[in-house]
Amino acid sequence: MQVAVVTVGDEILAGDTVNTNASWLCARLAERGVDVERVITLPDRVADIARVVNEYHAEYDAVLVTGGLGPTHDDLTMAAVAAAFGRDLEPHDEALDWLTEHGGYSASDLAAGTTDLPAGARFLPNTEGVAPGCVVESVYVLPGVPDEMEAMFAAIETEFSGEPRYVRTLLADEPESALLDRIEGVREAFDVRVGSYPGEGVRLKLTGTDESEVESAVAWLRERVDVATQSE
Repeated sequence: MQVAVVTVGDEILAGDTVNTNASWLCARLAERGVDVERVITLPDRVADIARVVNEYHAEYDAVLVTGGLGPTHDDLTMAAVAAAFGRDLEPHDEALDWLTEHGGYSASDLAAGTTDLPAGARFLPNTEGVAPGCVVESVYVLPGVPDEMEAMFAAIETEFSGEPRYVRTLLADEPESALLDRIEGVREAFDVRVGSYPGEGVRLKLTGTDESEVESAVAWLRERVDVATQSE
């Protein structure tokens, strides 16, 4: 399964907010064997969001959009997703019923537009906040507040799956440039992906779909690399 992650918010692009949602989603999707092919951050502009959602919906198995939900002037994601599919925004009875029955709100408590979703969307309840999420075909629209986004994703995560992956890491006590021959060698000898991340030592991350192949690749490297410690 191949997906794209779209985060929305002028505050992210301005550096006022750290984009933890993207890294959190990527990590959870990777754990489920899903390939994240694109991560993009967009401003709070309907045209930009609609264009990217339309493009990515055509290219990937699913698109996750996070941020820009709610009834305020700069919460434009629902309108943009509706535009991407040529649909109207309209009040969603199930969203209103959920907020009144489970959220403790009355209809008069809610700002105008709170429960407006693209026509025909599947409602996703927000157990940690107010603004509902939704699914339009294969586009999942989630809140931008991390606690709300994480809880909503937990309720739908079984809809995302792929081939299980096995990951092992080694911490090499050598410069990255000196490791190039061994990195190329393990790639040629085994069906694994190899990531190289310098820091305090060089972390070598091996990923594959066959556990024995990954273990063999790790063993091959341990015989040829000055290993400081083994992380996983």
